[in-house]
Amino acid sequence: MDVKKITRSWLTYVVLIGLFLVGGFLLISNLGSSSQVSTKDGLDLLKGGTVTKVVNTDGDQRVDMTLSTPYKGSSTVQFYYVQARAGEVIKAIDDAAPKDGFNDAVPKASWFDGFLSILIPMLLLGLLFWWLLSSAQGGNSKIMQFGKSRAKLVNKENPTVTFADVAGADEAIEELHEIKEFLQDPGKFQAIGARIPKGVLLYGPPGTGKTLLARAVAGEAGAPFYSISGSDFVEMFVGVGASRVRDLFTQAKENAPAIIFIDEIDAVGRHRGAGLGGGNDEREQTLNQMLVEMDGFDPNANVIVIAATNRPDILDPALLRPGRFDRQIGVDAPDLKGRQKILEVHAKGKPLANGVDLEVVARKTPGFTGADLANVLNEAALLTARSNAQLIDNRALDEAIDRVIAGPQRRTRVMKDKEKLITAYHEGGHALAAAAMNYTDPVTKITILPRGKALGYTMVLPLDDKYSVTRNELQDQLTYAMGGRVAEEIVFHDPTTGASNDIEKATSIARKMVLEYGMTTELGPVKLGTEGGEPFAGRDMGRGREYSETIAERVDTQVRALIEQAHNEAYEVISANRDILDKLARELLEKETLDHNQIADIFTDVRKLPERPQWLSSEDRPVSLLPPIEMPQRGVEVGTAATEAAPPSSERRPGTAGGGKPRPATA
Repeated sequence: MDVKKITRSWLTYVVLIGLFLVGGFLLISNLGSSSQVSTKDGLDLLKGGTVTKVVNTDGDQRVDMTLSTPYKGSSTVQFYYVQARAGEVIKAIDDAAPKDGFNDAVPKASWFDGFLSILIPMLLLGLLFWWLLSSAQGGNSKIMQFGKSRAKLVNKENPTVTFADVAGADEAIEELHEIKEFLQDPGKFQAIGARIPKGVLLYGPPGTGKTLLARAVAGEAGAPFYSISGSDFVEMFVGVGASRVRDLFTQAKENAPAIIFIDEIDAVGRHRGAGLGGGNDEREQTLNQMLVEMDGFDPNANVIVIAATNRPDILDPALLRPGRFDRQIGVDAPDLKGRQKILEVHAKGKPLANGVDLEVVARKTPGFTGADLANVLNEAALLTARSNAQLIDNRALDEAIDRVIAGPQRRTRVMKDKEKLITAYHEGGHALAAAAMNYTDPVTKITILPRGKALGYTMVLPLDDKYSVTRNELQDQLTYAMGGRVAEEIVFHDPTTGASNDIEKATSIARKMVLEYGMTTELGPVKLGTEGGEPFAGRDMGRGREYSETIAERVDTQVRALIEQAHNEAYEVISANRDILDKLARELLEKETLDHNQIADIFTDVRKLPERPQWLSSEDRPVSLLPPIEMPQRGVEVGTAATEAAPPSSERRPGTAGGGKPRPATA
């Protein structure tokens, strides 16, 4: 039993005060009280001649008597009577003729009783009001804080995160260093007329460390850090969100220099007037108040707003203009060196075996974010503890990577021999098609063990990070995506539903080649249509297709032609290497999982498909015979000018899914 908790409870004080008042009232009321006797005994005493004084109280129907001879040890007694005996009692008193006489008393309300009747309700109401106020100030009931900010303040004396705890985001850290220096020494910038950005927007895929970067800025600068989610501003009552915005900025100005971090700002900062049914009044008023607060800063007020979002494209333009969010920093998935540094940060405190090389782990995880890499090491630690081992080895790390990519292994799913054989040929078809093409990445793993929703998968990983994809590489992706379906057709003459995910991915790639990348001669380098809209989030609600039915028919024809070409190439490759496919299927049935070394031994004699003819965007524009220049040998970084031409990061890396993780050929 927690004694301190009980003594601090408001109910305890109410009960104690109530008991004290009741006890005092009973004590006072009992002082000087007479001995009570029955009505019969009282009448007998009146007739006995020992009564010297009588007081008859009207209303209470009570008779108080003083005796010359004590009765049962008391010289004063009293008895009560009913109204029907009133005449008999009066006659007995008259007949007794007490020595000191008698008196009729009319009861009057005691001033003390009246005082208590007023005091006790007032005390109870006062205690109730005091409890409501104390609860509101303590944050338990929130009755008095409905319009107050819900931001959490991180103590500036004890920062827990610094830039040393952030890895794999060097460019973002470099941009945020200015914020740190301004918070520490604003006079340095103000002396030369420089104005630090009032707002910094961090955008990028989930799990890339946007929140961690914001906390690191606060930790480095030693400034108060107010953290709040965008959804905390939104309520069903109009005006509440705006009130919370005002309160948040007021608190930050009082504790300046300070940082306000708004996570998932797209919850409140979406484009006004967008979506079905127009805008949301509460959300738009909240956004309007935020715009006013950010643009209404005192030029010398050291308050900086840092916001994070996964969807910068749906934010209101007024929020992104200079003067509010002056600086927008992209936080993408880390490259090879960044992944290695992140793994080193999260490996602290975890015992690794001597043979573990974090660089190798980083190569196996292209497209992984910082959160994914932290999850890999945590899963490896959990697997090690589950097996009662003391060190995290490569086997635990490989299993952890597989769990993050495709989910945990489903050991309870027992497949029949026929299904297992079909799965072996299906995955073998993917791997063989990938190995026989000229522009694919190497096959690193094949398994027929059920994992997640997949009966098996083939993993194709690039040797280095890639940021753009050529047309031939995309066509090779189509070919090895169709490899599993073709293997089923060739071997069993009866395809299964296992290729549904492959067909879906192949169709998506082919459609993007036609609609977005302009990689067909028939339609040319024209972007057809806009990106898939979300009516509740975007601004393109109600906008129809931007091309005619004739163009749509030609698009479908070109998509079908690309898929059909990939289907034919996969058929040619697998037919030419049927002996290797049989050997691969046999090894999979025996070992269930093959690593890159075992796969390389099997594919030693693979007969590759001849390179495709040179693709021309138009026959009127023949290919130039002049070669490109040679790469310079000096150690300068090149390729930065070509970043604008690269497709989005989720679409750049072959062998990866939309989220950037290594994509199994089947799912």
